[in-house]
Amino acid sequence: MPGQQARTTAFRSCGFGKGFRGGISIGRSLWQLWRSAGTGCLLARRHGLGIPFRKLFRAERIRTGIEIAEMRVKILGSAAGGGFPQWNCACPNCRALREGIFQGKARTQAQVAVSGDGRLWFLLGASPDLHAQIEATPELHPRDGLRQSPIVGVVLASADLDHVLGLLLLRELQPLRVFATAAARRILQEDNSVFRMLQRVQNQTVWTDIAPGEQFALRDSAGADSGLTCRTLSLGSRYPAYVSPERAGTLIPAEAALGLIVESRSGTRLAYMPAVPAVDDALLDQLEAADVVLFDGTFWSDDELIRVQGSGQTARQMGHLPVSSPDGSMRKLARLQRPRKIFLHINNTNPMLDESGPEYREVRQAGWEIAEDGWQFDL
Repeated sequence: MPGQQARTTAFRSCGFGKGFRGGISIGRSLWQLWRSAGTGCLLARRHGLGIPFRKLFRAERIRTGIEIAEMRVKILGSAAGGGFPQWNCACPNCRALREGIFQGKARTQAQVAVSGDGRLWFLLGASPDLHAQIEATPELHPRDGLRQSPIVGVVLASADLDHVLGLLLLRELQPLRVFATAAARRILQEDNSVFRMLQRVQNQTVWTDIAPGEQFALRDSAGADSGLTCRTLSLGSRYPAYVSPERAGTLIPAEAALGLIVESRSGTRLAYMPAVPAVDDALLDQLEAADVVLFDGTFWSDDELIRVQGSGQTARQMGHLPVSSPDGSMRKLARLQRPRKIFLHINNTNPMLDESGPEYREVRQAGWEIAEDGWQFDL
């Protein structure tokens, strides 16, 4: 049949020759096939296939029953700063969880890890809970030699403490590449001497500056390509409270807070948006093109902290669009049809953590999920 002949030709051009049987050829795996396919539809078009090669590969994977991740995503932590329960908090959620009567789960501070090949892993941010999160994740344990880690890089979306303190837990002379805006790098390297622990020996940490709107390959400190790329989106202009007004005045506002879109060679995309102050049409278009959206679920309502503790800032003043209300994120993102939608970075006071409550049911009925520590999915 013409379709079968075209498919066979496409497979052979990737190195599948004689011996192709059930999706595996002599000396060449489906994983190697995928890596040789590149980033687009060029191979499929070259052979007259009317569908993207990504779809062809997926169809062949389903036909053969062989599962290979184009990008593996692990949610190591899903809470906002302080975790859940928070150490000094006796809000209804934290108190009920400690008493064992809460219908929900404890969570560590937000942390995501991604890999394009199962060997090289990149962290999106570096949470203060990173040590425990690594130990709870066998894929991130040392494999070969006395001192070694599959974690080869970190992408920083901001200089917020909850997003960078984990870097200090990676100070044991493990070669790392850290991707950060020039603003975040200056804040950490020039203004905070403790981060010099990442520069004790030559090439301990390779800092790579990134800019809003830039797309770059995720590479380890030696330049090895992971098969993943990352694109940044500017989401806010608010620098952390520990950055002095004088220092903030010297920094580019657009570099304060980024969203990250991680893409595999075949075009599957993860959108990581842990701190989103507002949503516009341009951002919605970016999210619609993703396969999975991990979105800011910090607060349920704008006045959540004020109602719980009697004072404080609103969610929007802290740089977070609340989940509920007519102009909250759940309504703003209701038009998204393509991606799987998951809230993460959830504050300990957020009522949607209670799986027996109406807020949790509302979120689930709207087609959203609420991230939990330990979740994994393949794109």
